[in-house]
Amino acid sequence: MIIDIHGHYTTEPAAMHQFRDKQLAGLADPARKPGGLPQFSDEELIASVQPQLAFQRERGTDLTIFSPRASGMGHHVGTEAIGKTWTRLSNDLIHRICTLLPDNFVGVGQLPQVPGVSPAHCFEEMDRCVEELGFVGFNLNPDPSGGYWTDPPMTDRHWYPIYEKLCALDVPAMIHVTGSCNPNFHATGAHYINGDTTVFMQLIQGDLFKDFPDLKLVIPHGGGAVPYHWGRYRGIAQDMNKPLLTEHLLKNVFFDTCVYHQPGIDLLSKVIPVENVLFASEMVGAVKSRDPETGEYFDDTKRYVDALSGLDDAARAAIFEGNARRVYPRLDTLLTGRGHPAPAL
Repeated sequence: MIIDIHGHYTTEPAAMHQFRDKQLAGLADPARKPGGLPQFSDEELIASVQPQLAFQRERGTDLTIFSPRASGMGHHVGTEAIGKTWTRLSNDLIHRICTLLPDNFVGVGQLPQVPGVSPAHCFEEMDRCVEELGFVGFNLNPDPSGGYWTDPPMTDRHWYPIYEKLCALDVPAMIHVTGSCNPNFHATGAHYINGDTTVFMQLIQGDLFKDFPDLKLVIPHGGGAVPYHWGRYRGIAQDMNKPLLTEHLLKNVFFDTCVYHQPGIDLLSKVIPVENVLFASEMVGAVKSRDPETGEYFDDTKRYVDALSGLDDAARAAIFEGNARRVYPRLDTLLTGRGHPAPAL
């Protein structure tokens, strides 16, 4: 089985965007608030994910871990009440897609985060997503301010309640910012990569996993700048008298393959241990076009992993399936219950 751990619902019905626009417009003029939640038929939802289903067939992948549109989470806009309504609606749509197409999608939830507000306010939605909707993880935004980084570093005790909840629910979190309202940072080209790289450096500086040895965090987009500057981070950690990164972080931190060229995937595989790499494409997401040099889609990352040299069958199976089932234990339980045993690694 080939599991893509990083997919977003970027083809949602237009009525979702219209509802959101009315939500935010209602902040300035209550008369412009939406009259109620948008309604969608099963047929409309199935039609909306035909692009993802077509890519799964064409690219030879089996299952996508599916979450709401990352740039649409919008933690930096609106009120906490608005955010909770929007989050619940977004997660409910993911649940419906996963219920309609259970062989293609498994859910991951967004959180109703608000700048400056304790992450403990997310607990109700976290419990609902895991215990009622069957989700296997969450996207956790390290910068709810949308590019201004007003909250404490992720090693600060401000974040401890959510780590305790993640461990109690036995689910990982993917570190994923939302849109940028800071004009200095393009959302997908800069802000996303900044978020990945910044959090990794914060984790080096702290000792988070001494307090949470069972916590699992996924840093997407190939780890941002991390693999390219691995020597720098090893050296900084050494200068700080931290343990080797393999001991300090890599029992708890994992990277995905959302890197859109072969040299990038080659570097990732050389620098990061195979047990810390999870297959992902982020389709349909940050880059939707074809590479003029190859004629293939930039985000067809399976092609890059297939082309890696030096991987034996066990290593390839780990990247495509085994690591995902280890990092997402509720996914493993789900698949085992469906008659899909985990590969021997």
